[in-house]
Amino acid sequence: MKVSQTQDYLAVKHQKPIEEERIFMFLDMKSSTTIAENIGHAKYFEMLREYFSDISEPIIKYSGEIYQYVGDEIVVSWNVNSEQDKSDCLKCFFEMKESLLNQSEKYQTSFGFTPTFKAGFHVGQVTTGEIGVIKKDIVFTGDVLNTTSRIEGLCNTYCVDILISDQLRKTLRFDSDFHFQTLGKNELRGKREAVELFTVYLN
Repeated sequence: MKVSQTQDYLAVKHQKPIEEERIFMFLDMKSSTTIAENIGHAKYFEMLREYFSDISEPIIKYSGEIYQYVGDEIVVSWNVNSEQDKSDCLKCFFEMKESLLNQSEKYQTSFGFTPTFKAGFHVGQVTTGEIGVIKKDIVFTGDVLNTTSRIEGLCNTYCVDILISDQLRKTLRFDSDFHFQTLGKNELRGKREAVELFTVYLN
């Protein structure tokens, strides 16, 4: 199916809003403001294109859907009700890290550094539908988006590259490839109940 055909299909599919459960990953490049100041904005844009291209291959491999790019941040989602392995979202994250590490020499030669990132994961209900008149978009709305963004924002606080909610951890099937370490409960802004957060390691 061509890109234009896919867009037409999605537009028809979501003309009426639907409720669905999705996993979200908010992935943010580390120290992006400092990097842009050091190498200049034109060079920084060139680096971003390389960066997004390199991390897209694992997203495709693990059937993630790129929702949007926001500066140097990328938002990826997975449909919980699909037949795919729910832990693919974590496999995607670690393969993205490996992809950048394997191309470290390219980045060092071209830009003088190798980009790194941090990510927050959460799962929840969203309303999915089409909005816009002049420019139409398929959008997700729901508390899960704000919560995932706030979880990602705590990576620096806990000095980790990945944080996931307990709700997502319970959604994933047991997988011996991963070790989950609790970091305790955190009162996220806008949430009535504290959310237990975990960081994840490869075994």
